[in-house]
This record gives sequence, structure tokens and C-alpha cells, in this order.
Amino acid sequence: MRKIFILLSIIGVLFLAACGGENKEASGKKDDKITVKIGINGADGELWPLLKEKAAKENIEIELVEFADYTLPNNALAQGDIDMNAFQHIAFLGQYVKESGKDIVPIGSTMLAPMGLYSEKINDIAELKEGDKIAIPDDPSNQARALRLLESGGLIKLADDFGMFGDPSKIVENKLNLEIIPMTAQQTPRVLPDVVGSIINNGIAGQAGFSPNEDPILKEEVNDDSTHPYVNVLATRAEDKDNETYKRIVELYQDADIEEAIKEDTNDGAFLVRLTQEQLEDVFTTLKK
Repeated sequence: MRKIFILLSIIGVLFLAACGGENKEASGKKDDKITVKIGINGADGELWPLLKEKAAKENIEIELVEFADYTLPNNALAQGDIDMNAFQHIAFLGQYVKESGKDIVPIGSTMLAPMGLYSEKINDIAELKEGDKIAIPDDPSNQARALRLLESGGLIKLADDFGMFGDPSKIVENKLNLEIIPMTAQQTPRVLPDVVGSIINNGIAGQAGFSPNEDPILKEEVNDDSTHPYVNVLATRAEDKDNETYKRIVELYQDADIEEAIKEDTNDGAFLVRLTQEQLEDVFTTLKK
């Protein structure tokens, strides 16, 4: 009888230990943080600290990985060095996928930042003279976008087949014989002392101390579907497009407090855009063909 009692006691202890182990394991899983690495081109301002704080409340630890230019974040994502990136618009991503063959997709819209022409020498495009130099970004999508901006100001005329990724060779009329100089986007504000005007991406203009809402002498008109190719996005590898954590980060990014942070960080030069997944996919499919 005593042996049976001892045996039952041992079994009871083992059972309780096993239950305690299960409870501990479940608790550990609940408390574990999920780390998500996001590649960006600048962490200054309120937006990213706020997003990190919001995500941390849901056990999502956002680790920001900063890159110096636009050529690296997509490669890092494709190679698995980061989980997501947030630095580019849909047209830029479409061109990258088309040229590289890498399977990266947009999973959420972020903001739209109108591009502008800035100058330290003139206050109106009417003051441009014969042979003046204009700097523009040299990556295919932003280069085409900059040329479209010059056309909208009546400074040049582009060929009918210019498309989304045309370059200066598609200029068919240039009455002032403006010298258009493509260069790395990050250099466009730095060359202002050496050119009459420079077309600068909104985010870069803000980082350089400009007010993208007030300082450009020529700025994109923001209207409906025509701006969708230039909406910035959160992107990830296609295999991870349904990842629930990544989708939750997209949702947190589109909250009202993030919208206010974007306005604050960009001096009202950019604003939050909430495109549906279907809208994103439609624009992206067209641009990567």
C-alpha cells in the first residue's frame, strides 16, 4: 500500500511539473516580442519613434535600418537582411522589380509627397534664361516625374511615347535650351549654388531645411488617380505579403496620429494616403510590366 502511495505521489508531482511547464511555455510565447527590421532613408522627426512606440504596445519591436541612398534598401530586402522597407513610391518599386526580377511587393500605402523645383537664384520660372542649368534626380521613375514637372510648367515638351520612365532623350522641345543635369537624388539640394534650379524629392527637401509646401517655384499638382504611381509604400518580399505582423504595422502606420506626425515632419509638404490592397496591386501590376 505504501509503495502504491509513493508511486501515486511521484506521478502527481510529474503531472503538476508538466502542467507548470506548459503554462510557462504558453506564457513565454505570449510575452515574446516579434522583431521586424524596416529599411528606411531617414529616421528624423516624430513619425518613426511614434510608430515604434505604437508597435511596442503590441509586442512588435521595430528595428530601423537606415540606408544612405535609394539603391540599397530593395537589395537588402530581397536578400533577407531586412523584413520590410519604407522609402519609395510604387513607380520606383515597379522599375526595380522589372529590372532586377526580384519578387518584392507593396503591402500598404504610406504618404504622397509632391515634387518641387527649388532655386536660390530666382523666385519664378518666368525668370529662367537661355541655357540655365536644372538638376533632376537620375533614378528612372523620379527622373521621368521631374521631366513631367518641367513640362507642366511649359518649360519643355515631351514625346508622346514618353511613358512612366522616359528620360531627357524624349524631350522634343526645349525653347530655352535648358541644360538638364540628372544626378543622385540626395545631391539635388547640395548643387543649388551651382545651378539655377533643382528638382528635389519632397522628403529630401525637408531634410535639407526647405518647406516643401512653400519654397518650390514650381510644384506638382496633386490630383486623384494620376498621383497613385508616386504614393510611397511599405514593401516586403512576395512570400511575406500575408504576414499578419507586417499587415498590422501597415494598419498602425495609417492611424490618425501618424497622419499628424507626417504633416509635422514635412512642414505640411506630404500627407497620408490610404490606398486599398486592390488599388495598390492594380497600380503596381501596371508599372512593373
